[in-house]
Amino acid sequence: MVVVSDVRRVTAVSVVELANEATPYVTAAIGAYGTAVLTKAKDEAADASVTLGRRILRRLLRDRKPAAAAPLESAVAELADDTDNADVREILTIRIKQLLAADDALAADVREMLAEAGGIVTASGDRSIAAQDISGIAQTGDHARAEQRNVDGH
Repeated sequence: MVVVSDVRRVTAVSVVELANEATPYVTAAIGAYGTAVLTKAKDEAADASVTLGRRILRRLLRDRKPAAAAPLESAVAELADDTDNADVREILTIRIKQLLAADDALAADVREMLAEAGGIVTASGDRSIAAQDISGIAQTGDHARAEQRNVDGH
């Protein structure tokens, strides 16, 4: 009986992590398209994050009855109206978690989409830096100074 409990806990944790990883992509899509993200045809010029966010949203909503889809669609509409609202973004994450927790196949599909896309890099707030890889000095701030020298000191 303890093993079943542990498995459920691990599954719940991975659903939370999965939802947390998917939310920035979905948020990017909402920021770019607003509520039209729910119906917009594929735009070849769209950013990869936006495209992935739209794909995730479509998968989250596929085969859902209107009553099951309504909470997520409502969160999308609210975030489209106020893309900087952290509380609304958290509501979106919760809605995604609920759908993923209720459907193992859905969670597997979203996990596969995210794995195919590679990692996500986000930065938030003034003077934030985000990068997949930084091979040098990365610095922000007022009057910041940095000097990079070669190994031999030049």
